[in-house]
Amino acid sequence: MFNFDRVIERRGTHASKWDNIAKLSGITAPDAIPMWVADMDFAAPPGVTAALKEVVDRGVHGYYADTGTWAKALTDWLARRHKLTIEPGWVSPTPGIVSGLGLTLQAVSEPGDEVVVFPPAYHAFRRIIVANGRRILDAELVEANGRYVMDLDALKAKLTPRTKVVFFCNPHNPGGTAWTPEEIRALAALCIEHNLILCSDEIHCDLMLGAARHTPTLTAAPEIADRLISSFAATKTFNLAGAHVGACVTSNPELKRRLDARILASGLASYNAFGMAATEAAWRTGDDWLDALLPYLTKSRELLDKRIEAAAPGARSMRLDSTYLGWVDFSGTGLTPEDVATRVKSRARIFASPGEQFGPGGASWLRFNFATPRSILEEALGRLDDAFSDLRGGR
Repeated sequence: MFNFDRVIERRGTHASKWDNIAKLSGITAPDAIPMWVADMDFAAPPGVTAALKEVVDRGVHGYYADTGTWAKALTDWLARRHKLTIEPGWVSPTPGIVSGLGLTLQAVSEPGDEVVVFPPAYHAFRRIIVANGRRILDAELVEANGRYVMDLDALKAKLTPRTKVVFFCNPHNPGGTAWTPEEIRALAALCIEHNLILCSDEIHCDLMLGAARHTPTLTAAPEIADRLISSFAATKTFNLAGAHVGACVTSNPELKRRLDARILASGLASYNAFGMAATEAAWRTGDDWLDALLPYLTKSRELLDKRIEAAAPGARSMRLDSTYLGWVDFSGTGLTPEDVATRVKSRARIFASPGEQFGPGGASWLRFNFATPRSILEEALGRLDDAFSDLRGGR
């Protein structure tokens, strides 16, 4: 029913992923392949296109009102896909997850306060913390048995009276780790003990690969509900990033009141009608599309892991439980990060996300977006094979 092998020409369509390559990476080759930002090259579910067509055909595009059906679509989705029960009244729409995190910081902390981040972690965490005049408190992840784990004892030793908030990526980006209930409960206990607000970014929760399953933070640790703000969106799941719609969810009325006050003060209590229509339709009609997508992404993950490790002896991919963002460590190749970057950019003409932007622990890594038609992925992997051929005794 869904053709993920279809190549859709996106150059010259205001597609940041494709049209910003030269500006952001310096790669000017016309055949450059973007494997950086978390944006898939697949058409959205048919139900989304139909909903948007209905809006367009109506021909009147005034202000959007009443988020009730939208919030209900989210709550139904979470119940259906993750067995998570929330109330529509707990939901605050935001113009995306990142803006929601910024608004949350403004609602629950003060300039100069510290925000815990578990690096290497989604780079926008760092950007939004600094932009809001808060300070980053890094609690670097540790690799064990091919996945990331949190060193909470080391974090406890770093906490200060100015530590107020924890940014938690569940599942993790860029490592793709699906946190266990036990790991989530341990983090929740730390937050309760030290009076910290926990912000759980669960934007990738639907993109679970193979047999992996997502555990919502609220499910694992209901005891933290009064200090938990969870973030969800349809945008990563259904390739609707341009909709700029997300949701912050909390059962604590006072936390929600403070967050909604920041939304109102920022002039963000009016919503993009197209984005709301698209994301509501995705949650209501997207199950079959997602069920077809996940095996396709799982096969692409297997292909990326196998080919890149063969292309560059000593390179290794972290085994992803989730996301479509391959996290590849090149430290075992004997090459410097600068040499690796040059090979990928100049020889392979591929724009991958540099690991250092994800903070401490990321310097020897690159992140590769493999959510693209298989023919484009095969072309990219062939170029990487050529870029590292000398490591295999080639030219």
